[in-house]
Amino acid sequence: MEFSDIRSQAKRAGHAPGVLIYTGRSKNPTQITLVNYTKESCAEKSTLNFDEISTFLDEPGNHWIQAEGFKDVDIISQIQKKFQLHPLTAEDILTGQRAKLEEFDHYIFVTLKILTWDKAKKKFAIDQVGLVLGSHFLLSFSSGPLDIFKKIKDKLMSGPKQRLREQSTDYLFYRLIDAIIDQYFVVLEELGELIDSTETLIVTEPERHHIRKLYRMKRETLMLRKSIWPMREVVNHLSQLDDKFITKFTRLYIRDVYDHTMQAIDTIETYRDMLSSMVDIYLSSLTNRLNEVMKTLTIISTIFIPITFIASFYGMNFYNMTELKWRYGYPTVIVIMILSVIAMMIYFRKKKWF
Repeated sequence: MEFSDIRSQAKRAGHAPGVLIYTGRSKNPTQITLVNYTKESCAEKSTLNFDEISTFLDEPGNHWIQAEGFKDVDIISQIQKKFQLHPLTAEDILTGQRAKLEEFDHYIFVTLKILTWDKAKKKFAIDQVGLVLGSHFLLSFSSGPLDIFKKIKDKLMSGPKQRLREQSTDYLFYRLIDAIIDQYFVVLEELGELIDSTETLIVTEPERHHIRKLYRMKRETLMLRKSIWPMREVVNHLSQLDDKFITKFTRLYIRDVYDHTMQAIDTIETYRDMLSSMVDIYLSSLTNRLNEVMKTLTIISTIFIPITFIASFYGMNFYNMTELKWRYGYPTVIVIMILSVIAMMIYFRKKKWF
């Protein structure tokens, strides 16, 4: 559970179970979109008033209702009464929940975590999507418009003779879940590139701000794991439902979604191992960098030892030091110092110390 989910649960303290209270941060007005489709036709209607589309629900065909935005809780309450949803289902739609599946007499309810990547900030955001699947109807709830759902709706309305039109709402239900999980891989790919670039910087130029960035990515990876890991149970449960909600045709595709979910989980575990090893790489890089600095300082100090000895030796002010009165004493000492430096450099080179 993310921190925002904890805050939302804390805001509900003291309220009775099933009371509809939106505790999120989004202030988007509740936009209702009805897509009524059959094999031959497809119609869409968008409104801010649920009563305007409630009359269309009696028409034959499959109904997909999108509720985007939770500002108007009364609209969510109207949808709950119209489709006879359990009060706890409506409560879970408005509050932060881990991914889960609940089965009722005439519908199943699924909450999922959807991920979006912000290229400017180079970080991801986590939001919740609620899906209610019943006989010839599908309800989707989100705190705002979702591009991935828009693509599916455009595909649905593009024309007849396509699988979305030919199958019931359970296949559309699968397509929405598949789109959400496919979005995970977009975020994982961006996060993987960020991890690779950070690893290169840590190896070549280990700086203090790199380790802060590293720990931030470890925390984000942990949040990813907590968001995606429960999806395994949800998709596995879906693949085992009877024909009352999920047909045999759709269950085959849901098994494929399960494979994708496991692949995403394996990728997250790989990233966690990489980030853990990068901490050791950072410490090793710092140690190697310190060793290089100490090595350079040691070589410089060693080179100046004979020069310092010669300078201090002839710095003694004894009267009987004949070299002090010699005409060529000073140039000779300078030459000796230069030759000693050259000899030390040649010796270090042969030892491959630099």
